[in-house]
Amino acid sequence: MKTFKSLAAVAAVLTISGTLAFADNAVLPGDGTFTKYGEVEGWTVYVDAERQSCLIERMDDQANVVQMGLTSDHKLGYLGVFSKTADLSSGRKEDIFVDLDGVMYSSQATKMKKNITEGYTGGYILANNPQFIEDLAKKYTMTVFPKKEQAFVVDLAGTYKAMELARTCNAEQG
Repeated sequence: MKTFKSLAAVAAVLTISGTLAFADNAVLPGDGTFTKYGEVEGWTVYVDAERQSCLIERMDDQANVVQMGLTSDHKLGYLGVFSKTADLSSGRKEDIFVDLDGVMYSSQATKMKKNITEGYTGGYILANNPQFIEDLAKKYTMTVFPKKEQAFVVDLAGTYKAMELARTCNAEQG
């Protein structure tokens, strides 16, 4: 069993056009205890029975953590990236660009370093754009371009199968 600390809400929703609008009342995973549901191609799927929701998580060779899942109301997807090397101020809003194998999306994310695993900082964007979600599942490389921090690359290998397992997990929760 793995426990995640409370995660703050983020201020960005990816729209059909590929740009973002604000979402003030989105709810991300909270103080629940997450239980390992399964593993597939380097991704781990966790279930939070309290919220009846699942998420996928992967840590790369540089100890960067990527999480994807659904908000507690299951209306939006979220993408979170956390690092031990970033120097971020919690609550600061920042423009961000995400390139998925040559397809560019823009957003504004709220950065956070409180209420997550000690030593990590990062942030979330919320997504309701079906094309963005499909690209996350089917593309192989995500390059994130924060406005002030250095760009970084995330390997998306196995994401499609991990998202499929998370869909099965979510269906079993409700």
